[in-house]
Amino acid sequence: MKNQMDTVSIITAFCRKAISLLAIVAFVFSCNPPSPFQRLLETHGRQYDLVILNGQVLDGQDMISRLADILIRDDSIIFVGKVDTSAIVVEQVIDAAGQHVTPGFIDTHAHGDPLETPGFENFLAMGVTTICLGQDGSSPEYENLRPWMDQVDSVGPGVNIALFAGHGTLRQLSGVGYKPVPAPEEMAKMEALLSDALDAGCFGMTTGLEYVPGTYAGDEELAALAKVVGERGGLAMSHVRNEDDDAVEASIRELLRQGQHCNVQVSHIKVVYGKGEERAEEILALLDSARNSSNYAVTADIYPYTASYTGIGIVFPQWAKPPQDYEQVKQERREELLAYLRQKIISRNGPEATLFGTEPYAGKTLAQVAAEQGRAFEEILLDIGPGGASGAYFVMDEALQARLLEDPHVMVCSDGSPTMHHPRGYGSFAKIIEQYVQEERRFSLAEAVRKMASLPAEALGLKDRGLIREGYRADLLVFDPGKVKARATFSEPRRLAEGMDWVVVNGKVAFRDGKLVGRPGKVLRK
Repeated sequence: MKNQMDTVSIITAFCRKAISLLAIVAFVFSCNPPSPFQRLLETHGRQYDLVILNGQVLDGQDMISRLADILIRDDSIIFVGKVDTSAIVVEQVIDAAGQHVTPGFIDTHAHGDPLETPGFENFLAMGVTTICLGQDGSSPEYENLRPWMDQVDSVGPGVNIALFAGHGTLRQLSGVGYKPVPAPEEMAKMEALLSDALDAGCFGMTTGLEYVPGTYAGDEELAALAKVVGERGGLAMSHVRNEDDDAVEASIRELLRQGQHCNVQVSHIKVVYGKGEERAEEILALLDSARNSSNYAVTADIYPYTASYTGIGIVFPQWAKPPQDYEQVKQERREELLAYLRQKIISRNGPEATLFGTEPYAGKTLAQVAAEQGRAFEEILLDIGPGGASGAYFVMDEALQARLLEDPHVMVCSDGSPTMHHPRGYGSFAKIIEQYVQEERRFSLAEAVRKMASLPAEALGLKDRGLIREGYRADLLVFDPGKVKARATFSEPRRLAEGMDWVVVNGKVAFRDGKLVGRPGKVLRK
């Protein structure tokens, strides 16, 4: 009996010690919970497509970078933190040691045809992973945009594409055309077309009020369309009616009136002929006032060049443009038209300030062409006609434009394309890093990334791009900012930017070592 009692005592003591030991282990474990990476493995497993290691991550919002790794599966960021590569199986590794990792840049005002030039290497080379098309009131001429979107997806663009419905295109498709005032049934058709475009995934509407047919629209028409945009949470972007110094404020106010119904954005904001930072402050004050008194967002984008680029029709009078018969105008009002063209070009810094971007005069100024032909420059323009050429126009002030660029509500765009004879389509985003961050130190790299990634994503309503966050789409860049260069010039406008070592779009490498290596972009649908 005594032996049995001794045995029970021993077992009891052992159990008490075991329970105490388990309690100690549990306490230790509670003090050392699984790391975020260990929890990731428990939740998501060990198989991944891409890992970016050892990068200085600028997430698009924070002003200070942090050393972190990024794990990607499919098209999404799964984890941001310290990764133990021995614990995972991954298809591709990018070592970003000594480099920055940022979100891909978003170009809010771009041009191009993804069915003709789907690679869009010019954008990828400067770190752009998403472009906005359908600008200046002109979008694909489809009443139903879904087939166009599906066709682009089947081709596979190099970048993501966010499409806008063009107001001028809506006018043409609805039968309004060049009429100053649409008939009620025509207005209803425009509204229905816009509604369907937004339902198909468009991010809003663009206007090109300096161009035909948009220039014929009035406040009532634009307000009605802005209401449709606002009802669906879209954005109205505008190439305003007149960017000249004496008219730009009235033109911006016209857009701001649409801002009573939806978010608005001034496209490629500029003041033609304006001078100095003080003039920029006046424009920014106008936008600030509207922003402070509205329930809707008021933003702008800008490209970092002092020469614009558009059709030569910008120097012609309205009475010589469609729907007018130009040949008839030229015959009946020849001297009046010549006088107008001469005065217009002189007011725009002379014929030396107009650089042709299309054949047969591409790369030559209007002054050079006139000298070669031994004719007055207005005679050259008369022969070309309002639809016969495009060009660059050196009509902006560096100090004024730079101050606009610095504003926290102004994002970066290129207004460029793969085929345009202007360096902005190949250099804008690289130039921001090279000149405004590295050389002039106007703002930090973190602020530049915000202006080129998270700010445009916010303006567009992109909820899962523009930041480096778990769950966001994996549009990412790896680069050394000191090596980023904008190589395009006005004499050689199609030289790719350099310095973007890796460009990842939707989790796949699209651009590497100066070359297109994949086309993983797609049409984004809002």
